Amino acid sequence: MKKQVFILLLFLSTLAQAQNPELFEEANNAYANEDFETAITKYEKILENGETSVAIYYNLGNAHYKLNNVASSIYYFEKALQLDPTDEDVQNNIEFARSMTVDDIPVNEETGFQKKFNSLISTFSYNTWAYLAIALSITFVILFLLYYFSRNSLQKRIFFGVAIFIFLLGGISVFFAFQQQEIQFNNQFAIIFAEEAPVKNEPSPRGEAAFSLHAGTKTRVLEDYQEWVKIELPNGTQGWIENNYLKRL
Repeated sequence: MKKQVFILLLFLSTLAQAQNPELFEEANNAYANEDFETAITKYEKILENGETSVAIYYNLGNAHYKLNNVASSIYYFEKALQLDPTDEDVQNNIEFARSMTVDDIPVNEETGFQKKFNSLISTFSYNTWAYLAIALSITFVILFLLYYFSRNSLQKRIFFGVAIFIFLLGGISVFFAFQQQEIQFNNQFAIIFAEEAPVKNEPSPRGEAAFSLHAGTKTRVLEDYQEWVKIELPNGTQGWIENNYLKRL
């Protein structure tokens, strides 16, 4: 896998965010010493304390990958991408992890305007879009005040024009933030954790098994019924699976 030597950079990049940098450093040291199980325990302890970051999920994904825990590796890489869909290191490493999965399921590609629109929205997480909207709003207020107090007519026109442009960008950012949030809330996904999980035509132990899925496969969650979950695969195939066979993102 790429970026095997990543501990120091990730520590420096997240030191300011972590409320418990000592535990994070201990986990990194355990990883560097190839004590991956200890590293996983310490990273998970950080998560239990309510602290999350791309770096923690990324490190967990790498540690599980080293132990050939395919499902857990993909799960934590996916959690990292939820926080930052643009992280190239996570994108690269999750592809390595996915190559270890048994199921090879084709994806129904989106086409036309919808594909471009969804791609644009997915550039950032909804939190990032929201922060961008706030920054643009502050910029708009500053520009409007400059316009209001400026006595030069040319400067007033420039400040006003730029302020309106920034205002529009802010509005677009707010819209994208809500769209991205809706996509994430309405499109719930899960990772199969069982070595082999039968998918049935109905939510019943007596239901006929249509096919099986294996550890590491990502599915979309459509519906819950008692201990059963209706799922959909990237190719559009649907079925019912027992809840304990998967872990939701």
